[in-house]
Amino acid sequence: MRRAQPVMFVGKSYFAIAISAAMALNVMTLVPVSARATPAFSGQTGQPCGACHVNKAGGGALTEVGEKFKANGNKMK
Repeated sequence: MRRAQPVMFVGKSYFAIAISAAMALNVMTLVPVSARATPAFSGQTGQPCGACHVNKAGGGALTEVGEKFKANGNKMK
């Protein structure tokens, strides 16, 4: 009597999981993420948030000083 060949579902499912994970990681690296200002910049520069942001509480649109700070790699000249 002939034995039935084992079905390789386990190997195929691991392969599918690996491909799915790789695709998910690739998508996550391609999705642009907006930069977020942090209070650490205020501590680093000694300036209030309003020095770089139009909104004096920080966040949102940048002033001319904020644009220069950003263009300089988040460092004061």
